[in-house]
Order: sequence, then C-alpha cells, then structure tokens
Amino acid sequence: MNLIKKMLITDEGLRLKPYRDTVGKLTIGVGRNLDDVGISKDEALYLLENDIQRAIQDATDIFGAEIWLYLDEIRQAVILDMLFNLGKPRFLTFRKFIQAIKGKNFSKAAFEMLNSRWARQVGRRAERLAYMMRTGKIHPDYEEAKSVT
Repeated sequence: MNLIKKMLITDEGLRLKPYRDTVGKLTIGVGRNLDDVGISKDEALYLLENDIQRAIQDATDIFGAEIWLYLDEIRQAVILDMLFNLGKPRFLTFRKFIQAIKGKNFSKAAFEMLNSRWARQVGRRAERLAYMMRTGKIHPDYEEAKSVT
C-alpha cells in the first residue's frame, strides 16, 4: 500500500486546499474529485472532529486555560460553535463579548452576540446560541438534533 500512496501523491499531487483540476472538477487532497465523489459521512465527521479540536485550542488561547476550563459544557459549546462559524480572526473582533466571558457576565455576552452584524447574518443560530449563553441550558432545537451523529 505504501507504493500506491507514493505513486498517487507523485502523480496527483497533495493539495490541502480545494482547487480545480485540469478538467475543471473541484478537487482536494490527493486527487479527490469533490464534484463527482464528494466525501463520506465518516470523512465528514473526521473533518468535523479535527475542526472542533482546532476550535478548542483557539478558545484556550483566547480565554486562557483557567477561564476556558471554568466554563460549563453549554457555554463552551456556544463559543466553539461561534469559532467554527466565524474563524479565529473574526471571533477576535467580538472584544466586548470576550471581555464579558472573562468577567463571567453571561447575560452581557449574550447581548453582545445579538448586537452584532454576525447575528443579523446567521439569524436563528445567533438567537439559539445567545439563549444558551444566557441560561446555560441547551436550546430545544438542539435537543431534537441530538440523534444526528
């Protein structure tokens, strides 16, 4: 198996960002044709797990381990959801939100979430996340979605 991997990496190349191949197909990795083949559910969940781990590291960097570990699972999930959606650079623009979290003022953090262009862009998602930040409870919409994985 190592031989075929080496051959395919040599012949197809290894690209870590999507690109258009010679016939215009959206491709990633070692020649994975996303237009025709896509990815499997297992591959999507593997990518998701890696993205969640990256978001956890970003959150730990932003808030510091002491504050991050102090937060309950619900509020951690809200922050991870936002980091996943926004990316670290845009998340860092939520200065008042970050300060409210550091000050353990979750009502203010929820207010800052809703008082943003991001909230207007994502609509119900922001409302659900702000509810969870404010109350420390799972939003009913997510209760129904638990059985997805």
